[in-house]
Amino acid sequence: MSKSYLITGGTGFLGSTLVRRLVNTGHRVRVLDSNLRGNPKRLQDVLADIDLVEADIRDPAPIQRACRGMDSVIHLAYINGTEFFYTKPELVLDVAVNGIMNVLNACRKADLPELILASSSEVYQTPPTIPTDESVPLSIPDPLNPRYSYGGGKIISELLAINYGRTNFERVTIFRPHNVYGPDMGREHVIPQFLMRMKELCKKPDDPIRFPIQGTGEESRSFVFIDDFTDGLMTVLERGEHLGIYNIGTMEEIPIERLAHLAADYYGRRIEVVPGELARGSTARRCPDITKLRMLGYQPRYSLRDGLAITAQWYYENT
Repeated sequence: MSKSYLITGGTGFLGSTLVRRLVNTGHRVRVLDSNLRGNPKRLQDVLADIDLVEADIRDPAPIQRACRGMDSVIHLAYINGTEFFYTKPELVLDVAVNGIMNVLNACRKADLPELILASSSEVYQTPPTIPTDESVPLSIPDPLNPRYSYGGGKIISELLAINYGRTNFERVTIFRPHNVYGPDMGREHVIPQFLMRMKELCKKPDDPIRFPIQGTGEESRSFVFIDDFTDGLMTVLERGEHLGIYNIGTMEEIPIERLAHLAADYYGRRIEVVPGELARGSTARRCPDITKLRMLGYQPRYSLRDGLAITAQWYYENT
C-alpha cells in the first residue's frame, strides 16, 4: 500500500538511498534536511518526484509544517562521523535532543500515527556479548569522553520515542544500523578513509606500502553494504512491530587489519599494516545479531569483498 513519508536527514548517505527506494516503489516522499552534511545532488534523479524542504531539525516550525499530510516520519537527521563526536559534542547533542523532541511534538500536533527512528550500535558501546542482540543494556562508559555525545544522544532519542510512543502513536519502531558503507558515504568513516589514503599511497613505488592505522588491527567490525541496509530498513517499515527494535547489519565480522588488506587488493598492491594509538573510547569488537530481522525475511546479499569493490571504484573515480 502506498504511503506518504517524511524523511528527516533525507539528503544524507542513508537517507538519500532510502528516498530513492521509496519513490521507486510508489510512495510519496517529503525530505527535510539542513544540508549541513547532506547534499541534494544525491537526489538529483528523483528531485521531480519529491518535496524537498531545507530546514534545521532544531527549528520546530518547519518540522510541524512538513509533518502535515504525512502518514509516517522516518527520523534520520543527526550529526554522524566519528571526528564530529570528539570535536563538536555539543552540536551532536543539540541536534539529537532538540531534533527528536521537535519531531515528536510535530507528529502529535499533526496527529501523525507512525514514527520510525534511526538509532545506532553506539547505544551499547562495549557490548557484553558478540554477536550482540537488541536486548543488551545501553551504556555510556564515561560521560567525560566527548565521543559518547553520539551514543548518549541516540539513547535519549530511543527513550523519548519509546515512552512517547506508548500512548501517542499507533506504531513507533527503532532500527540500529551497524557500520553501513557504500559509494558517496562521506569522508569521516573508516572505509572511505582507507580507500582514499590507499589511492594516494599507491602512487609510491614502495612494496609493500606502509599503511598506518589506529589500534593493533585486531579490533573488528561487521560492515553492511548500503543496498543491504536499505533492504533491511524496508523490511522494518513493512513488518516491524510497535515498540520493536531491530539491528540492521551483517554477521560477517572482520578485523580492521584484514579490511586494510582488502582495500589494498582493489589496487593490486601489498601493504604492511603499521599499528597506532586507538582513539579513546573506541570499541574492540562489534557485530550484531540480526536473527530478529531475519525472522521478518531480511537476508543480506553482498559480501564485504563485493561491496568494497563497488565502493572503492566510486572513491577512485570521484575523489
